[in-house]
Amino acid sequence: MKNGCSKKKALLSPQQEVRAPLINPFEEFRAFQFKHTEIPLDQIVRSTEAIMDQIRLGYEKLLEEEAKELVWMVQYNTIIKAYEVAEKYVKEIDYSAEDIEDFCFALETPQKVPYLIPGPAGIYISALCNYAKEEEIVLKLSELKTEINLIGFRLPRGKRLMVEGDTGDFTGIGLEGGELLVEGNTKNWTGAGMRAGKILVKKNIGLHTGEWMMGGEIYVEGRVRGLGNIVEGKVYERDKLVYPGKARFPNQYY
Repeated sequence: MKNGCSKKKALLSPQQEVRAPLINPFEEFRAFQFKHTEIPLDQIVRSTEAIMDQIRLGYEKLLEEEAKELVWMVQYNTIIKAYEVAEKYVKEIDYSAEDIEDFCFALETPQKVPYLIPGPAGIYISALCNYAKEEEIVLKLSELKTEINLIGFRLPRGKRLMVEGDTGDFTGIGLEGGELLVEGNTKNWTGAGMRAGKILVKKNIGLHTGEWMMGGEIYVEGRVRGLGNIVEGKVYERDKLVYPGKARFPNQYY
């Protein structure tokens, strides 16, 4: 009997063999509902845009309150007043050094920043730099058609601000111990009233350099067009000490 059963089983064709049914390994996922997950990059972009909106709003408020007087920058106390207004708005924003750079790029885009006025823009950027969390900040201004005034105003000790491109008048005035590096040229009144710190200008510098300077050092790798009435501090032109020197040359043309 055993042999007969074995022979009968051996005569079954492959189609007649009983097989276990195939199981779809993905069947259990059929009822699973995939939830839409937001890409983190979307959140980052929205967060950055929100911060930029706050920064732009602060700048526009500064223009509304102080632009009329600050456009001409006649008096130092006008600059002080405008800076206090900028401080008020800047302190309320949680931003980074990259956001400051983005704001600088947006300055010449009317759709983003409707009014670019060199004085108020410089005051506002200086306040952003002074209150930034980072100790080292880079501003890429080389692509701007307008030279910004008052960059580096009141830069405090422990801060290092590097500017790619040229700056306008009143660069680094009232410096309070920080280090300001300008890779291009600066115009008139650079370092005026600075108390401490260091300013390094890679190219040329204008008139009234160091006017009423109380301390610190100014290094110019190009030419100094003219010195101001300096009280204390040092000014170097191409590694040569030009103030203090054997004689003072206020407003002299080189």
